Amino acid sequence: MKNSEFLKLSALDLVEGYKKGDFTVSDVIETALEYIEVNERNLNALITPLYEEARSRSWMLDAALARGEELGSLFGVPVVVKDNITVDGVRTTCGSRMLENWISPYSAHVVECLERAGAVIIGKANMDEFAMGSSTEFSAFGPALNPWDLSRVPGGSSGGSAASVAAGYAPIALGSDTGGSIRQPAAFCGVYGLKPTYGLVSRFGLIAFASSLDQIGPFARSLKDVAAILQVISEPDARDATCTRKERPNYAEFLNVTSLEGFKVGYLAGYESLEIDDEIKRAISQTIEICKESGAEIVEVDLPISTRYGLPCYYTIAPAEASSNLARFDGVQYGFSVAADDLKELYLKSRGSGFGPEVKRRILIGTFVLGSSRYDAYYLQAQKVRQLIIREFNAAFSKADVLITPATPTLPFKRGEKLTDPVKAYMADLFTIPVNLAGLPALSMRASMSQSGLPVGVQLIGKKFGEGDILKAASVIEQVVGPAATALGGDRK
Repeated sequence: MKNSEFLKLSALDLVEGYKKGDFTVSDVIETALEYIEVNERNLNALITPLYEEARSRSWMLDAALARGEELGSLFGVPVVVKDNITVDGVRTTCGSRMLENWISPYSAHVVECLERAGAVIIGKANMDEFAMGSSTEFSAFGPALNPWDLSRVPGGSSGGSAASVAAGYAPIALGSDTGGSIRQPAAFCGVYGLKPTYGLVSRFGLIAFASSLDQIGPFARSLKDVAAILQVISEPDARDATCTRKERPNYAEFLNVTSLEGFKVGYLAGYESLEIDDEIKRAISQTIEICKESGAEIVEVDLPISTRYGLPCYYTIAPAEASSNLARFDGVQYGFSVAADDLKELYLKSRGSGFGPEVKRRILIGTFVLGSSRYDAYYLQAQKVRQLIIREFNAAFSKADVLITPATPTLPFKRGEKLTDPVKAYMADLFTIPVNLAGLPALSMRASMSQSGLPVGVQLIGKKFGEGDILKAASVIEQVVGPAATALGGDRK
């Protein structure tokens, strides 16, 4: 096998290759690192490549392989981790000047899980600053680019993670999703992106944006890899009080299906008349037809509150939580700090220079809606709307097992296209935000390729802890459309 072929293999194929002795961990890791070194100058998907750390770990794993030790489920698999998820001894920047030189003294729970499973972390992924954005253009380290077309954005805020998987840096990656930050970039980059049920995956070690909405999840190029990494990272964790102790099923078992007989698939009423790209409408129709031909019963569902009020509800609650969470970054204990004559000046200068414009905007919004004279009119009302959205989804799932919706209203947009109009940029998460507000699981997957050669994604939404149903439906769809493609160097525009 040529070394370049390693970059196209799935995580589980790599593990199988190690077991057979087809190649070594250091073969794979060295190939990935060399490929990253060549392509990063164009893609900018990583903030911190971990060249030496990855090489050292690959040698250690090869030694374990030679000793005949039992291999973990992700043994020797290269993984990219979003840069708001901590890794012990590695800088974690959140894409911000505020944390540009902060070295984490501990690893996130999900990172510990990956390392126990034998994975090799090869880099920390570029992201919108503090996960606030939908294009990865709001990064203090420059924008990440879409590997399918370098003139376009990869989505955000986990754009670096999605781009890394799509480009072949690694078969799997971790991101975080507060309002669509896994699913939207997955759609833009043509890979799988799963936002698990709120509370299924520990948030310990995830630097918070909005604590009631944040969730860590995987990117991959195959559903088998999605199931494998979800199995690993969903291990219960007492350090996160919101992490459920509910028994996890064997997620791989949900992929062994060829039919959706007895399964109900819901679709959004009137999606044809929504302001979304025509190629996305066609992808939705084709996906519904695949499910129908596989034996599923197709039902229409109505989500008027989610569609109309999800965005304003989210952009009240999320900034409110962010303004509280980001208050800790004040230039005193850690992070970016500016010399000042008094404490007030220290706060103003450190936060004024350390935070970028989008983060400042959301902190201001959050501070505004939490003001004593506006709390009832904005924040409290938004929480009431959130409960209505939860009820609306409950009603929809009384009729369906899984819902199919657009993942995004548009195909990947050009760099700089929406920078001057934040409201227009916020619309990119129109179909993903309600899922976070309701705490539900959802998967973004490639349904087709556009006429211009860009990925077209759809979203599958499940009931609470219904990841298995999502994987079941997605597996049948994958059998028709195929796994995610890889935008390796020569395939890019």
